[in-house]
Amino acid sequence: MLSRRALFQTLSGLAVAAPAWGSGSGLSCDVAVIGGGTGGCAAALAAVRNGMRVVMSEETEWIGGQLTSQGVPPDEHAWIESHGATAAYRAYRQAVRQYYRDHSDLSDEARANALLNPGGGSVSVLTHEPKVSLEVLRAMLAPYERDGQFTLLTRHKPIAADVVRERVRAVRLRNLETGAAVSVEAAFYLDATELGDLLPLTKTEFVTGFESRKQTGELHAPEEAQPDNHQAFTVCFALGYDKLKDHTIQKPAEYAFWHDYIPQMTPAWPGKLLSWSMTEPISLKERKVTFDPEVEAVTAGVMNLWIYRRIVRAKNHRPGFEGGDVTLVNWPQNDYWLGNLYGNTPEEAARHRRRAKQLSLSLLYWMQTEAPRATGPRGWRGLHLRPDLMGTADGLAMYPYVREARRIQAEFTVLEHHVGVDARMKATGKSREETRAERFDDSVGVGSYRIDLHPSSKGDNYIDVGSLPFQIPLGALIPKRMENLLPAAKNLGVTHITNGCYRLHPVEWNIGESAGMLAAHCVARKLAPRQVRNTEKLLREFQGKLTAQGIELEWPRA
Repeated sequence: MLSRRALFQTLSGLAVAAPAWGSGSGLSCDVAVIGGGTGGCAAALAAVRNGMRVVMSEETEWIGGQLTSQGVPPDEHAWIESHGATAAYRAYRQAVRQYYRDHSDLSDEARANALLNPGGGSVSVLTHEPKVSLEVLRAMLAPYERDGQFTLLTRHKPIAADVVRERVRAVRLRNLETGAAVSVEAAFYLDATELGDLLPLTKTEFVTGFESRKQTGELHAPEEAQPDNHQAFTVCFALGYDKLKDHTIQKPAEYAFWHDYIPQMTPAWPGKLLSWSMTEPISLKERKVTFDPEVEAVTAGVMNLWIYRRIVRAKNHRPGFEGGDVTLVNWPQNDYWLGNLYGNTPEEAARHRRRAKQLSLSLLYWMQTEAPRATGPRGWRGLHLRPDLMGTADGLAMYPYVREARRIQAEFTVLEHHVGVDARMKATGKSREETRAERFDDSVGVGSYRIDLHPSSKGDNYIDVGSLPFQIPLGALIPKRMENLLPAAKNLGVTHITNGCYRLHPVEWNIGESAGMLAAHCVARKLAPRQVRNTEKLLREFQGKLTAQGIELEWPRA
């Protein structure tokens, strides 16, 4: 393998000088993955299994992103057990189930269930504790870490980048514990941060918020671009219940505000945010939900929020199991849309993050003290936070659940009329039965989910419309200008609209895995990503490598 500096010279034709900030502490590798979320982990795994030396940084203490530090059990499509995901993602899912068999006192019935749903939640067939995903992901990377091929830097955040024309030469990270800085030099940089943090640092062109209909021609785009109009983010938390104890927390500082807060949305929200009434995402009419930690049954057509994202189900364990059921709270009632996490000052972003935590704590306090019940007194004082499951002192998730990041200006951008049911029917003139998503000749993966946009920071209510099982085009992973930076999470070439179906766990994993393989392929073959995409022979060679390593490029034809 070429040395790091020789590789730079081969790929860029540039003399490689030291980074602009001086010699200091530094690391070198083939592929630097900045951000250790779901996509980042998949990217790192792909790169190391293809022989690359990888450094991965992560802002929090936990790798895994959505699956761990953000506390979001997998959202997946209906065919996930058989197809529509990469082999590595399916291996991760199987390892989660095996972890429970190896480390939990499961009942005989649960242990024998090949399709065990540990939490028995209704949102997914694999609801489980964030710590289990953390253990599984660390185990998947451990052999490469032991061999010195993989280096992990947790609690490190990117703060600067050294860029010459179209190439990143180094990225500087700050240790959030000590304040010390370290520079990472690599042939390729993968931005797997939750907010697309490398894009402004490297001056890579990007977009945020709503694009206009004039720009994209999308059915649900507004007439004017709204770059500051972002989807809500959520500070999730795990919630247990003990009906014999009073676990009421101290009244949150902002409780009076959130107690009386009525969302100002278009179309209108049905009433107070802290209630069992909300906007139904598809019809945009009022929707009633229930909540009862003492009831297991689910009434047809009525959502019991306790069961919806439940991550621990006591009945899956032998008698005597301690701790009881636990649910993960990621609901409309704690979606925060009064400001954004980026595109403003650091102080303003931090203020919105603090307020989002206050909203989540206010929701808990309301449920403990005032929430209406079907019978009996108001509130469930036995509800309590589970910091042991979230890895934090306050019991809230380490990092907000981010639905929308900065997105690269890409060689190709996925639009609503490529994947949305109604928009696609309008574009093709075909019936619903005949309509398929746009076929991308440069596909590097697949995914499926509704176009699901939560309320946004400028007062737009849900946009939730049907989409078709889709592909991930390679062009959406290639910036228009930069040569050695690739997106590896939600920051690919999609719009505000199509982000709504490309943001879910198995899709983010596929994006990261394909980006990691592309970087490794380009390093090994001394190629630029756009060469791979725009040269027929090179594209087919790369796609062959993807399929050989278990990445599906298209959906089965019915």
